[in-house]
Amino acid sequence: MPAMGVWINAMWILLFAICDLALSNYSEDQCSWRGSGLSQQQGSVEQISLHCSEGTLDWLYPKGALRLTLSPRLPSVAVGPGGSSSGLITACVKPSEQFHGAQLYLERDGVLELLIGDRLLSSPPPRVRCFSRLPGERVALFLQATPHQDISRRIASFRYELRGDWTARLSLDSSTISTEEACRPCNNTEILMAVCTSDFVVRGNIRSVEEDENLRAAVIKVSATRVFRQKYTLFTGNSRLSSKGEIRTLLQCGVKPGPGSFLFTGRVHFGEAWLGCAPRYKDFLRAYTIAKAAQQIPCELPVD
Repeated sequence: MPAMGVWINAMWILLFAICDLALSNYSEDQCSWRGSGLSQQQGSVEQISLHCSEGTLDWLYPKGALRLTLSPRLPSVAVGPGGSSSGLITACVKPSEQFHGAQLYLERDGVLELLIGDRLLSSPPPRVRCFSRLPGERVALFLQATPHQDISRRIASFRYELRGDWTARLSLDSSTISTEEACRPCNNTEILMAVCTSDFVVRGNIRSVEEDENLRAAVIKVSATRVFRQKYTLFTGNSRLSSKGEIRTLLQCGVKPGPGSFLFTGRVHFGEAWLGCAPRYKDFLRAYTIAKAAQQIPCELPVD
């Protein structure tokens, strides 16, 4: 009877392998990759290149290693909210909650740095990790399988995003920037640029602030009185005059609920809204009116 069970398990793994081989290296516009380690030789390294600013990787039954080169179609110059440009690109990796069977390294000029280690089934989910690279710097991700007797339950899967340097303020991995830089208020120039370049621009009030210790983030519950723009569906509601949504920011910034109307701007980070500049609406309106009179606004907003 045990022999029959082993034979059935082997047949299932073989069927999965056949399906995975058909899907291996599948990439929609070379944004994502899905494959199986069962098609790799022990000790081999498969070279993968992805060319989008965001995507996914799913490695079933990890075996051997993968070397992933991220070559996004981003503008040649990364422009910050103040109009500065350095060409610095920030990349973030979000492992799935079931990330098992491999270790993820950052390969920078031939030197490996561990980003995400293999984990026990009972371990808490790994956190988002971020890093930056300069123009011309050789950076890759190196995914190495760890030996396991039962590989049928191992899947190394993660999502990735690449952004310009100024969106590092939205990083979940607070080690990439100082708390002072992440939490400082935006100046008028940064505010006006954020209105033009953010994924969402919303006027609203803070209903409450909750702490998410797992994310090391503060979750700001917002009642939006006007949604000027949202790239993704973040703020929804039944009322035409009011909708609700959530915005996250670093926990150490110490955001507290308070009265007054704010202009919330920011970026979508792995499907969630992260705070960029958030001046009081009256302060934004004053800066916007002065800049418009001087013909120095980078773009127009249909303000009251």
